Amino acid sequence: MNHYDPNFGRPPGTKLFCDLTQSWSDVGGGVRTYLLHKRRHILASTPHSHLMIVPGPRDEFIEEDRAVTVMVGSPRVPGSPHYRLMLRNRAVRAALEQFRPDLIECQDAYNLPWAAIGYRKRHPETALVAAYMTDFPTVYVERPLSKFLTKPVAGLLARVCYGYCGLLYRRFDATFALSENGGATKLRSLGIPEVDVVPLGVELGEFGPERRDERLRRKLGLTPAQPLLVYVGRLDGEKKPDLVVDAFRRLPASLGARLALIGEGPLKGEIAAMGDGRIVLPGYMKSRAELAQWLASADIYVSGMADETFGVSIVEAQASGLPVVGVAAGAMIDRVTDAVGRLGPVGDSAAMAANILAMWNADRRKIAAEARACALEFGWDSSMEALFGRVHPAAFARRAEQLRVAPVGAVLAA
Repeated sequence: MNHYDPNFGRPPGTKLFCDLTQSWSDVGGGVRTYLLHKRRHILASTPHSHLMIVPGPRDEFIEEDRAVTVMVGSPRVPGSPHYRLMLRNRAVRAALEQFRPDLIECQDAYNLPWAAIGYRKRHPETALVAAYMTDFPTVYVERPLSKFLTKPVAGLLARVCYGYCGLLYRRFDATFALSENGGATKLRSLGIPEVDVVPLGVELGEFGPERRDERLRRKLGLTPAQPLLVYVGRLDGEKKPDLVVDAFRRLPASLGARLALIGEGPLKGEIAAMGDGRIVLPGYMKSRAELAQWLASADIYVSGMADETFGVSIVEAQASGLPVVGVAAGAMIDRVTDAVGRLGPVGDSAAMAANILAMWNADRRKIAAEARACALEFGWDSSMEALFGRVHPAAFARRAEQLRVAPVGAVLAA
């Protein structure tokens, strides 16, 4: 890593905000989108500076004005080629020592938060913030292990992981989740004080019903009397596109429906191998305009993901005027009311098919107006206002209070 002045060329009184994450992908993803918007906000609306420490193909240092990105060479995650596993805590600590951030925000709960905690022991004035971006005890422990172990055993292991979350996040000065049911309620139940909610934002101007393209629908062989269902996201076991496919194939053939699964992932080949000509797989869309066109040209958005912590694609679909059919779990509960869609039991494709039919036969013009109104609540300005107006000031205040009242030795041990 290149040597760099830890003062970062900063004027007196300004701060260096650091984001430290495992969840970085070169082709999109919620954390990447959040971090890039956060960086733009810091550079455009504040006098402060921004440091990102993320995994990459090699050690690399990128400086841009008041922003620096430190990439730590990391191997790819098996089965998830767009993500990397950043295990080199020593390199992370070296970068932190080099730049001396005033606040470190961590977006995952594995090894990296402990690197931040270790750094803070040497620099007790540093504020620490935790962002609960993934409900990993359920997503990566309970649900997958329940397929191989008994449900009670899988549930026990998940509870152990939630206990770990409580142990970890109580060491932070502030913690926030992306929605009430997508994380905040669970974190509070673990005894973590004052969990805030900071929803992600959506570029609402990019999406809207006016982007509907009848030519696209005709290319798919659709008439106005035939529904186009759409799903956007990774095609993997976590996101459950296979549940959407199963529900779709339960619909009456006379309906003449089509299903578009937009995204890439290990289940894409399996779905394509079904040979169902009614299912189209356009792949991952880098163009937001193209994605907005597909969403607006559809009639119903469908998702089987039970563990959304926010649900960016849901809000984008609502901004496009679509009713949402999903499952009654996670952030879906916060995003989808009976006025804008239907939620069914987790993993129940028959119930999902029934809800799709209900939405197709509902007053979708009225739903479109309601859905659009719901989506308008989630602009990036509101997200950044909550983050920099509430969460970060609370973290700095708590850290200052702890330094004021705690003996130096106790602070260093925290």
